[in-house]
Amino acid sequence: MKRHLTIHDVARRTSLSISTISLVLNNKPHVSEETRRKVLQAIEELGYHPQRSARGLASQSSGNLGFIVTEDHFSQTEPFYTRIFLGTECEARDHNYYILLTTVSKHFSKTSTVPRFLLEKNVDGVIIAGKINERLIDYIEHLGIPIVLVDYGLKRKRISSILIDNRKGIREATEHLIQNGHRDIAFIGGDLTHPSIAERLEAFKETLREHNVSLKEEIIVVDETDNRIRNGYRAMEKLLKRDIRPSAVVAANDAMAIGCIQYTKTIGLKIPEDFSIVGFDDIEISDHIEPRLTTVRVHKEEMGKLAMRRLVEIVRSKTQTVVTVHVPVELIVRESTRSLNASMPQLSATL
Repeated sequence: MKRHLTIHDVARRTSLSISTISLVLNNKPHVSEETRRKVLQAIEELGYHPQRSARGLASQSSGNLGFIVTEDHFSQTEPFYTRIFLGTECEARDHNYYILLTTVSKHFSKTSTVPRFLLEKNVDGVIIAGKINERLIDYIEHLGIPIVLVDYGLKRKRISSILIDNRKGIREATEHLIQNGHRDIAFIGGDLTHPSIAERLEAFKETLREHNVSLKEEIIVVDETDNRIRNGYRAMEKLLKRDIRPSAVVAANDAMAIGCIQYTKTIGLKIPEDFSIVGFDDIEISDHIEPRLTTVRVHKEEMGKLAMRRLVEIVRSKTQTVVTVHVPVELIVRESTRSLNASMPQLSATL
């Protein structure tokens, strides 16, 4: 039978004193960041599960907040959710909290591995970034742990959410193309079960109707399983095999837009000479690819900060007042779009 690990094992692994280990476990000040990281790394490597009795049950507070994102989101769209996480971490320091980051499977079930900080109840609240299996949300609610959602909302549940202003972003992107003479405008995306993607498609259709631009369903490609680069590549391939060739494409996110650009290059077409392409998110690579991508900038770090402030407010006030915040976005015009109007020059880039 495997021996139960104790704080003494952590002390031996780190060559630190029991008192120093205890300070870290109880999130006390006067411990250097290097020491704190050394202890937490040893805890992770050993698989040590400290008892709550060693953490000061009098306050019923761990001093930790959890950050959960699915494995596929964190790996496939890492620049996006990493920036949100960095925003939460920066804000957490101002409130004297530590952030514990973990990834989970998108197919959460009773047999799935539950994050250790949930099993131990070692967090005072949890931020969930992006679409996640609702079974996990149900599980966390059952534990009585406060939740704030980022880039994901659930109408059937009363949970505070920090959301992107998807409608405004897509409206500005689509209007930019219309104002530059485009009328055959395609849309590509995937996973319409994600509220953000579904909302972007709906806003795209609404904007075309409001400007009396014909909505051509045959140049809408939304059957991809998700919104990563390779699926943008595949969606563009499908699009260009159809009878109508659009002059412009609105992509559900930057990853898919980059996939579109990659495919056009493989068949000898040029952006923006043959197609104008607009993305969404303004991830770092968007300003460095060729051509530089016109996109909708999402203030990702700000979303993380707002989520952290809201969660701290819930934890400290012990109230569950539901707040939904839509974070403003802005259109960033670069070189992947052009004007079809002979008398209208290309709009200047927003830096």
